[in-house]
Amino acid sequence: MKIEKSNSSLPPSAASESAARIAQAKTSQSQPAPEGVNVSLSSTNSQLRSMEASMADAPTIDSKRVAELKLAISEGRFQINSGAIADGLINNVEDMINASQS
Repeated sequence: MKIEKSNSSLPPSAASESAARIAQAKTSQSQPAPEGVNVSLSSTNSQLRSMEASMADAPTIDSKRVAELKLAISEGRFQINSGAIADGLINNVEDMINASQS
């Protein structure tokens, strides 16, 4: 049985709505704001910028360490420390809670 591939995975009404939203967004982005209009960005914007800055400072991948871990896993020498993993998860959750309260 042959299944024909359509050009759009969305129903026609959803596809036209999506196209209309994209066109509206492009139009609103290209038009300058009228004089006397104040624009303020939500706190999400500052959170995104903060996340972007912290990601820029994140260490890069240590390919030597990755190779060592792959070898240890393949040889059966890799030991999982579930306590350290749990502590790390708890610390991450605490950091996220503290960041959301700020």
